[in-house]
Amino acid sequence: MPSSQSLKESPLEEMVAIAQQGDQIIQNELLKCYQPFIAKCVSEVCKRYIDPRTDDEFSIGLNAFNEAVMSYSPEKGSSFLTFSRLVVKRKVIDYIRYVQKTPVAISLDGRYDEEQMENPVEIQAVKESYREEQNVLLLREEIIDFKEKLRSYKLSLVQLTEVSPKHKDARETAIAVARTLYNDIDLRHFVQKKKKLPLKNLAKLVNVSKKTLERNRKFILAIFIILDEDYTYLKEYLKGVG
Repeated sequence: MPSSQSLKESPLEEMVAIAQQGDQIIQNELLKCYQPFIAKCVSEVCKRYIDPRTDDEFSIGLNAFNEAVMSYSPEKGSSFLTFSRLVVKRKVIDYIRYVQKTPVAISLDGRYDEEQMENPVEIQAVKESYREEQNVLLLREEIIDFKEKLRSYKLSLVQLTEVSPKHKDARETAIAVARTLYNDIDLRHFVQKKKKLPLKNLAKLVNVSKKTLERNRKFILAIFIILDEDYTYLKEYLKGVG
């Protein structure tokens, strides 16, 4: 059985791949070794110290980390830690939203204390403020992951601002092309593997010239990445891009 030290010295993505092949020893060691990382992710969401022994949120984070281990794919472009951080934080936020069915306030240590407040307007304001903080947190994590995936395609956010179509019709057309690309299983797998557009085959499916596809290549790939990932907030933003 590998020690935590030897595990840390091994390539993380390699250990994850072994766990995915059914090695429960490696899987359990990953869960044990990365408990501090999980606790840190959960703490950033809850804004307080997380005790792995007593806090339910840590259990949610641990299960989410295990889910990340079993579902991670290096072909998507992000590192495992970036991917797992996003999964853990999203699951913990979903859990908090589920269990907090009544409006509550947040005390100085980050915990909820509904007895501190009686004014319904004030309670609602605090609730909305906390929800907004969660939304900003997840959006930031999605952007971090998105930037890493862009790098795997040799793209960057700076490039996207420079090459994004300026006219609404052109943007809408490029987004429609990206959706067609994503919805075709064979072309989707091609892009995931090769990190480039299948210009010849794609041109057969859309009413757009190869020259136009090439000109908007970077923007189409960026939209494809968003469609290909579980980006709750970036997909919402995408609805208003046109």
